[in-house]
Amino acid sequence: MKNLWKEKILRGEKTMGLFLNAGDASTAELAAMSNMDYAIIDTEHGPFDVESAADMIRSFELHDNTALVRVKDSHRNSILKMLDIGAKGLIIPQVHSVEQVKEIVSFGKYYPIGDRGFAFGRGAGYGNAAHAKLGMTGYMEVCNNECLLIPQCETVGSLEHIEEIAKTDGVDGIFIGPFDLSIALGIPGQFENPTFQKALTRVQAACNNARKFCMIFCSDSAAAKARLAEGFTHITVSCDYAYYLNALNNAVTDVLH
Repeated sequence: MKNLWKEKILRGEKTMGLFLNAGDASTAELAAMSNMDYAIIDTEHGPFDVESAADMIRSFELHDNTALVRVKDSHRNSILKMLDIGAKGLIIPQVHSVEQVKEIVSFGKYYPIGDRGFAFGRGAGYGNAAHAKLGMTGYMEVCNNECLLIPQCETVGSLEHIEEIAKTDGVDGIFIGPFDLSIALGIPGQFENPTFQKALTRVQAACNNARKFCMIFCSDSAAAKARLAEGFTHITVSCDYAYYLNALNNAVTDVLH
């Protein structure tokens, strides 16, 4: 099992992905066929759960692309099931403390890093995938290396403890949710506010010092270009809903106006 997106990160490449909120396997397959480096299957805000996520993950495996999942919460079952069905990484929302992050690692990483429950699910080819035939130790080591845990920084608690969170063993990277972070800071949508800009700089520095990657959501291409100029290298730009709607409206404009 290879996490192709992780390999790009390790090579120092800039990467771009999107959120999948529709819960549709065909839409997911089109994203997998695109030049996007990854997609985040969003079970926090999307109207679907594990079964639909499994179908979407299959699409990404078929086209040698990387499917991550934003889990609905940080509970054990939410983390465990998405890893068992083959997610190459998890974005975990609503993180508030270092203790919560350590619990997330215990749920999502195998021994000796964590205490993830052992099972040969579809992510292991039901025991027939190459890494599942390496023995328990080899299998767990591959999963720990290739299945990424990425807490979101979107709360005051996560920001206040971001340095310790980022350096926690088992945390692979940090995902910044700018909308909820701005709300948590009492400045909703004020992305140019010095307080917000200072928060972004702090998260970037924490990740750099811990040698962890940093991701950020961008609502559109203009925002993405601005974040790249600020030094971000992994950007998640918009979602399937928005791309579809914009494409339809652009088609009407091209034909009728």
